[in-house]
Amino acid sequence: MERLEYEFAAGQSALGRTVSGVVSSGDLEVLLEPATAGRTKVSVQTSVDGYGATWKALLERVFGAGDLPAARIEINDNGATPGVVRMRIEQAYEQAANNGGTP
Repeated sequence: MERLEYEFAAGQSALGRTVSGVVSSGDLEVLLEPATAGRTKVSVQTSVDGYGATWKALLERVFGAGDLPAARIEINDNGATPGVVRMRIEQAYEQAANNGGTP
């Protein structure tokens, strides 16, 4: 198990909290809650060691523009592919925006 921490520029606070996905074989869950405007903090708990550079590159592509809402994000990974990671993050933001975060 490996724990990774990242921080990115962000917009206004996310509108609510939500959970997207589940931790099971080859998948992950994303827990999102609002944070102070301007910063997003991402914590990754992964079952696959040694992929810190891959996680950093992927998350920089997702959050690099700094225009997503500010949030505290917890990612619990069980070997998901980069496409699944991005999809779950996008789902979490969409759920938070559409229904105030109620999963």
